Amino acid sequence: MTVLIQPQHDLSPIEIDAIEECLYDHNQRAIGRNDGRGLGFVIRDEAGRLIGVAAGYSWAGTSELKQMWIDEAYRGRGYARELLNAFVAEAASRGVRRIWVASYDFQAPGMYEKAGFKRVAEFAGWPEGHSNIVLCKTLITR
Repeated sequence: MTVLIQPQHDLSPIEIDAIEECLYDHNQRAIGRNDGRGLGFVIRDEAGRLIGVAAGYSWAGTSELKQMWIDEAYRGRGYARELLNAFVAEAASRGVRRIWVASYDFQAPGMYEKAGFKRVAEFAGWPEGHSNIVLCKTLITR
């Protein structure tokens, strides 16, 4: 069988979703857990426009916060902290033990640390002149 590797640098959202599904299928078979679910919260303004989001997933007692964003005009009002608190509370209600997030040094690692996340890795020069920081919060389960 001959295969051809071709450049395709702009995968469509449908293709990315299909790849994510293949990865999830493999992962759930590997550990026997198929409880993966999206986890997210949004804030909208009076006109219904998205002004903030905290989005990720929970699976197998873990959670990743993949996207955290607040529109620049709404920053500094505590919305990011409210979204993060909602995300953490929902993760805890699902039995999640650990949440992880990656944040560049010019984004919000301090906010995560104030919320109880601990730095577990830091990649200097990623991008050049900056760091990519991985943080984790361990939740206490009852």
